[in-house]
Amino acid sequence: MNRRNSLKSTLFTAAAALVVALASGTIAQPAGAAVIADVGTLAASPGCGKAPTLTSGNRTIQSGGKTRSFILKIPDTYDNTYPHRLAFGFHWLGGTSSQVAGGGTDGYAWAYYGMQSQSGNSTIFVAPQGLNNGWGNAGGEDVTFTDDMVRLIQNDLCVDTAQVFSVGFSYGGAMSFALACARPAVFRAVAVIAAPGGISGCSGGTQPVAYMGIHGISDNIQSGRSLRDRFVTNNRCTPQNAPEPAAGSRTHTLTTYSGCTSGYPVVWAAFDGGHQQGPVDGCAGCESGARSWVKPEVWRFFTQFGSTPPAPTTFRLRGQASSRCLDVNGANSANGSQMIIWDCHTNANQQFTQNGQTLRVLGKCLDMPSNATAGTRVQIWDCTGGTNQQWNLNTNGTVSNVQNGLCLDVNGAATANGSAVIVWNCHTGSNQIWSRA
Repeated sequence: MNRRNSLKSTLFTAAAALVVALASGTIAQPAGAAVIADVGTLAASPGCGKAPTLTSGNRTIQSGGKTRSFILKIPDTYDNTYPHRLAFGFHWLGGTSSQVAGGGTDGYAWAYYGMQSQSGNSTIFVAPQGLNNGWGNAGGEDVTFTDDMVRLIQNDLCVDTAQVFSVGFSYGGAMSFALACARPAVFRAVAVIAAPGGISGCSGGTQPVAYMGIHGISDNIQSGRSLRDRFVTNNRCTPQNAPEPAAGSRTHTLTTYSGCTSGYPVVWAAFDGGHQQGPVDGCAGCESGARSWVKPEVWRFFTQFGSTPPAPTTFRLRGQASSRCLDVNGANSANGSQMIIWDCHTNANQQFTQNGQTLRVLGKCLDMPSNATAGTRVQIWDCTGGTNQQWNLNTNGTVSNVQNGLCLDVNGAATANGSAVIVWNCHTGSNQIWSRA
């Protein structure tokens, strides 16, 4: 079953929104330790089903008595009925959130350490800004800042709380390590790139977290090994001297540790190079997010913990009575453009995609004005996540609105080109029956 579809029947219940299932007991825990969430259980955040107030861009938040900032990237196809991954990208010492979000000289290819270009609009991304362009985490203030960002985002947006990730380079890697130590029940997995020891601290640090370490052999690799080995122990993996490439080989080696607790892998990626975030095989000292093997390996590591939503399928909706298709009048993409029926064609104003319970065309959502009554014209509008833009494609061929239950209807059972499409009390007349074409 498609993972997206399997969620719909339970998504809006309080349990789905608020409860993370507890571990089944297969992982022994020391006395007093925090209970670990079941790694196989999806938990929809409280923001699921809400019209979002957060938007992509620069945000500020009060945390620990200080004004902190971050950059938020919400998928272009955001669907408030589908729990999205949430991934943090922490910058290096002297770096900025803008450099992480923008990808530096590599642009989109390396945005959020390459995760955005790999994600296919499945993920909400966050690039936090460190105090003094670093992650000193004095008194745990950067962990608290992260807690506050997670809380804000999960309360407003639809997040799969069992798929929260962090990646960072250098000081940002140390911050990702600190989160693995301090928030093992929040972060499903981390990727730590070239971290110079645990300089952001390690409060706790006894619970398992899926861990990927990436480090150059010419870059104080012992610090990377030490961080890795903490989670080799925590995850109950079989210790080993993981192979590493020889100097001058211009390549990398990838080792997946054996014996780890199910759901908590440890991967070690050592490469022939120095203090780099985007090394390139076959090229000595080269730094290129666009060509680096790092981004596909990190994304592969993260996405093993849940399925990627299927790519949207484009279709037309053909009316049974008229054999004509649902059409945006005049191919006008402006808010409020009204729907009609017209001879079926392949132009964009008849091409719909279904994202959760929204039907999208020309970059807008099929919309019924809020609190509409029978006879109201159907239109397109910017996607808001409201129930007036959510539709059920029913097995009897009708298309009903989630907000009031009214059905998509060709006014007066007309069949001519240009006939108005409205919402009306549902019945089984052929002017309310639609099929994908």
